[in-house]
Amino acid sequence: MNKGADAGGPAGSSSSGDGAGNRQPDGAQDGPIDDSRDESADERADRNWAELLQELRVTQMGVQILTGFLLTLPFQQRFGELDTAQRNVYLCLVVLSVIATGLLVAPVSLHRMLFRKHLKARLVTSADRLARVGLVVLALVVTGTVLLIFDVVVGWTAAVIAAVGALVLFALLWVALPLGLMRRARAGGE
Repeated sequence: MNKGADAGGPAGSSSSGDGAGNRQPDGAQDGPIDDSRDESADERADRNWAELLQELRVTQMGVQILTGFLLTLPFQQRFGELDTAQRNVYLCLVVLSVIATGLLVAPVSLHRMLFRKHLKARLVTSADRLARVGLVVLALVVTGTVLLIFDVVVGWTAAVIAAVGALVLFALLWVALPLGLMRRARAGGE
């Protein structure tokens, strides 16, 4: 297979070196963690793109299921029983869910538009940024959905507790854990 044949091309013009001869697309890593792989900038961009696609497959399915769930709620019998505040929360969740869907599916559109344009490194960087923002919005949608469901089922106090718990869980698993692992790797702890 021709490396970079789909959208790859020369990635060196938009890549940054790590000081060890390894070149990587901008945004591929958040720091100078040494990666001893012997690969060109194009090969690294191809690998990063493949890894990002695998991650997006998981999140896209989740956000699409959640969006579908939210879009069917108005057609349920009990929806009419929601008070004004609950309906406002619901509408905010629909908007956030649509935004999350757009952000997490956007890399596919980027790839289609940049196909064979020799911009793989820029594609990877842009898709990475969209995915990161999409994950933040997804965390807000899931947290808000927990808030709404708990509010309807058991009341406002339990809803706030459950939503804060969900948000803390996402912050720990999606932010604190990766940052901690990067710190340990930079400190040579592994």
